[in-house]
Amino acid sequence: MSDIEVVPAHPTALEPAPGEGRARAWVVTGLLVVLMMINFADKSVLGLAADPIRRDLGLSATAYGLANSAFFLLFSVSTLAVGFAADRVRPRWLLLGMALLWSLAQLPLALGGGVALLFASRILLGAAEGPAFPVAEHSALSWFTDARRNLPSALILSGTALGVIVSAPTLTWLIDHHGWRAAFGAVGGAGLVWAAAWLAFGSEHRGARKPKRPPTRTPAGPTPASDIAPVGYRRICATRTWIGATVAYFCTYWVVALSLVWIPSYLHDAVGYTTASSASLVAGIWAVNTVVILGHGALAGRLLRRGVEGRWVRARFGALALTVAGLAAFALAFLGRGPAFALVLVLGIGFAGVMVTIAVTTVAQLAPPSRRAGALSVMNAVATLSGLIAPALVGHLVDAHGAGGYREALELTGVILLVGALAAATLVDPARDARRLAR
Repeated sequence: MSDIEVVPAHPTALEPAPGEGRARAWVVTGLLVVLMMINFADKSVLGLAADPIRRDLGLSATAYGLANSAFFLLFSVSTLAVGFAADRVRPRWLLLGMALLWSLAQLPLALGGGVALLFASRILLGAAEGPAFPVAEHSALSWFTDARRNLPSALILSGTALGVIVSAPTLTWLIDHHGWRAAFGAVGGAGLVWAAAWLAFGSEHRGARKPKRPPTRTPAGPTPASDIAPVGYRRICATRTWIGATVAYFCTYWVVALSLVWIPSYLHDAVGYTTASSASLVAGIWAVNTVVILGHGALAGRLLRRGVEGRWVRARFGALALTVAGLAAFALAFLGRGPAFALVLVLGIGFAGVMVTIAVTTVAQLAPPSRRAGALSVMNAVATLSGLIAPALVGHLVDAHGAGGYREALELTGVILLVGALAAATLVDPARDARRLAR
């Protein structure tokens, strides 16, 4: 990262004027929601098929955790590289290339292969999928003003949850009736279909103009980030807001990784639920996540348009959500199977994911348009490192302590979530840091 100013090869699009391309904006947003659904269906396959894959390939819990962590080996690196490229190259082509690459990465496992191919496929899949979320957010947010970004951002993030909600029962049925390799073929085929639709209808807003440096303050309040002249990535990433949002996102993604990789096995092997019931509970977590994300997106947009500061609308709510999820993780470590366990699992853990869209819209408010994709990608690269750590660590705990390893993992998760809540509550203030960047 550097403070040297580089003019993008072609300027990043600014938000459209009211009413400009509104239908197109929502078509693009809808396509990106579907993209994230496929993205997380891809990620969920290994968690849903954990037992048959481990049995067929002879993998221990540690080795299986490492296979899932391998997904994140190049995830952050590719996120950084493609994220910075998105400030210079049309996101339309980047997203198309990523979708094609990750779809093709799934197909060899559908046809055969063992442990080596499993690891290679996950590494390639992670490299292709890593930049998808920040680039999709950047592409969609270019169509909307700051006060209207929460809902489209929430919709795109809800695509991750919808992907798991749809894929959990669907892929579980496919795995039970046709084997785990058929699930890889299904998600790979879905990605290729999306790529064809995006090629036909996808785009980003092209009404670009070079931003000019305005006064630091106006009678209406602090200058919005979209009007601030380009600043270096280093200055953006050194702000307390960027740091706090990234820490909170890191802690949230820890739960995302566990939900995708180990919670299905935990529910089946440690708590005693059937495979179908485990899939339903996992879908329930993501369903609550969707409701919270969309509800917050709609409410936040209304409050922002009424002049409420972003730190109250976004960061404080995110801190509350992470606190709820953290306390739920502690409770799950001591609850047995039953209605109370299911309620705490679904409602408590389901609250955590909203911090992702809060972090994204907070940094989008902070960073000027020509630095938005890079700033979001650096945040995503750092935050998703928890996906590299969590699966392998939990696999080691399970091999070392059996069912007790899951309990230790839940207690650790509770601590991590409370740390994220503290970071969001004490560090994040986008209006304050936007003013400092404008000086």
